[in-house]
Amino acid sequence: MSLPRRKEFVPSRPRAYVQGQMPFSANTRRTMPQETKHIENPPRGEETEMLERYVRYMKLERNASKNTLLAYQHDLSYLTTYCHQQEIRLVDMRLEDLERFAASLHDSVSARSQARILSGVRSFYRFLQLDGYIKDDPTELLPSPQIGQHLPEYLSLEEVDMLENSIDLSKWEGQRNKAIIEVLFSCGLRVSELVNLRSSDLFLEERFVRVIGKGNKERLVPISERAIKELRYWFMDRNLMQVKPGEEDYVFLNRRGTHLTRVMILIMIKKQAREAGIQKVISPHTLRHSFATALLKGGADLRAIQDMLGHEDIGTTEIYTHMETSDLRREILEHHPRNQHDKDTGKREEDNSRN
Repeated sequence: MSLPRRKEFVPSRPRAYVQGQMPFSANTRRTMPQETKHIENPPRGEETEMLERYVRYMKLERNASKNTLLAYQHDLSYLTTYCHQQEIRLVDMRLEDLERFAASLHDSVSARSQARILSGVRSFYRFLQLDGYIKDDPTELLPSPQIGQHLPEYLSLEEVDMLENSIDLSKWEGQRNKAIIEVLFSCGLRVSELVNLRSSDLFLEERFVRVIGKGNKERLVPISERAIKELRYWFMDRNLMQVKPGEEDYVFLNRRGTHLTRVMILIMIKKQAREAGIQKVISPHTLRHSFATALLKGGADLRAIQDMLGHEDIGTTEIYTHMETSDLRREILEHHPRNQHDKDTGKREEDNSRN
C-alpha cells in the first residue's frame, strides 16, 4: 500500500543547521550560493547512519575536502527533507520520484544550483548502490537542468598591473598583498591553495611551487621571476613578525601572525579593484582565469594549461578556448578592412541624411 504524497515541496530554513548539526564556518557560509534556500527537517535515524557512511566514504575514499563535504551535506539536505515530507525512504526513491524532486527545486534555486544539487544526489545514490543499500541506481537516467555557459571574467596584463600599482606599499600589509596578487596571477592557484601554501612548498631557486590541490593531489607549477621577487620582498617583512606557534610554515600571514583565510583575500582583492578603478566584478578566481587566458593567448598548449591548473578533465580547461574565440571575434570586427568599410559607409550615409 502506497503512502500519500504531498504535491509541493518548498524549501525553508533548516532547524537542524541552526542547532549546530552542520558545523558551518563563517567562510563556508560565504561560499554557498546566495539564492539557495534551506530546509527544516533532519533525516530519520536509519538514514542518518547512511548519510554518515556516505560522508566517511567521500572523505576517506574520494579525498574530499572539508568544504566539499559540507557542500555535499548541504545539498543532500534538500533531498532528505523532500523524502521526509513525502514520506518516502531514501532507498525507495525511484526515477519518477527523483524527477518530481528535481521539479520541486525549480522555483527555489537557480539552474546552476539545481545542477549542483542533482550532481550530489547522483553521487549519493552511486554510493548506496556500491555499498549494497540498493540494487539499481535510480539517478542513472535523471536529466540535469540546462544551464548556459558563462565565460569567466579575466584581467588583462595591464589591469593586473593597475591592481598591483594601486597597493599602498607604505602600509604593513602592502607588500604581502602585492605578493599575493602576483602569485595568484603567476601560478594560477585556487585561493584555497594559496592560503595553505607553505614555505616548504616554495622552490624559488628551481622556480617552481608545489601545490596541494583538490583531493590532496600534488602538482608542480612554475613561478615567474616577478612573483619570486615580490615573495622575497614579503619575506623581508614577514621575518620581522611575531608568528603564532604552529603557523610558522605558512607563507601568507595576517597581523596576528596566523595564516589568512579565503574571505580575507577576497575582501582584499575587491578593495584593491575598487581603488584601481577596475569596473569588472572580480575575485581571487579571476586571477586564475587571467593566468590561463594569458597562457593561451601566448601560445601555450591546452594540456599544459590543464596540468598547471590541476583540472582532471580537459573539458574544464577548454572554456578558455571559447574566451580566446570571443577575443578573436572582437579583434576581427574591430580591425577587419571589410568591417571598417561598412563603418565608413554607414557614417557617410548618416552624414548625408543629416545634410
